[in-house]
Amino acid sequence: MPPYTGRFAPSPTGPLHFGSLLAACASYLQAKSAGGKWLLRIEDIDPPREQPGADHEIVAILEAFGFEWDGPVSYQSANAARHIQLIERLRLDRLAYPCSCSRKDLAGVPRGPLGAIYPGTCRNGNRSRKRVAIRVLTNSQPVAFDDGLQGHQMQRLEVESGDFVIKRRDGLIAYHLAVVADDEQQKVTEVVRGIDLMDSTPRQLYLQALLGFAAPRYLHIPVIKNDAGQKLSKQTGAPALQADLATQTLAAALDALGQMPPQDLASGRLCDIWDWAIQNWDINRLVSQTAIPWSKYALAAARNGLS
Repeated sequence: MPPYTGRFAPSPTGPLHFGSLLAACASYLQAKSAGGKWLLRIEDIDPPREQPGADHEIVAILEAFGFEWDGPVSYQSANAARHIQLIERLRLDRLAYPCSCSRKDLAGVPRGPLGAIYPGTCRNGNRSRKRVAIRVLTNSQPVAFDDGLQGHQMQRLEVESGDFVIKRRDGLIAYHLAVVADDEQQKVTEVVRGIDLMDSTPRQLYLQALLGFAAPRYLHIPVIKNDAGQKLSKQTGAPALQADLATQTLAAALDALGQMPPQDLASGRLCDIWDWAIQNWDINRLVSQTAIPWSKYALAAARNGLS
């Protein structure tokens, strides 16, 4: 087995919030409790959605919370040339093709849990338009994996998503291709992230197989939801993490992750919190959960003086 390498890969679309902290903590503690490496990668491949300076804010707040990553911070945009090379390789191998379909063209197609199911309109040639997307050719064979927390998962891509985009019509690289390329380049052995991304995993496994890449293990943790049942996010009004509340917030995050930290831990030093967390980390305390209720964090926050 190669040495354990994990990663945290936020997009610079705004500041980190409590939901981001749960994902960062889980990936960090999985790596550190295994004696492995933990990488920080900024996934800056979607400029229209990014906020100026958000990448620096993300790095600063992670430092304030005591995270220590191995090596320099990497930026996904630095690998753009490699991403293009991989797309061209798939096209030359007839595993990907140009698609001129617009959103309007696909407005009436069936939809599934993964969104619109592409009907293969351009598989045999696209209409003459200057701006085209690149789609990867899928099939009906099952793509299955055993999630480290959620158990066995399976999708049939052709009928559940159809041929999916790896390069957008605006020329930007799609998430699935970029994340697969970068995880392979950085030799990531386990991806720990929120369960909201679990449906993306079969598409990434499929690309890894087409490109001859080794697949990392996957582990999807519950996401935290607000009182309305919505995933806590920037779009649902999640407040940004505050550096001056790092110890209390970190202890609350461990509590929300089911780690049951001692009540006096929040009043200690960050290094003491991390030492305790690494020594006592048990991912199995999150088994079978799909969402952490906001009330659990609210109770922990009140106990630790955050409200």
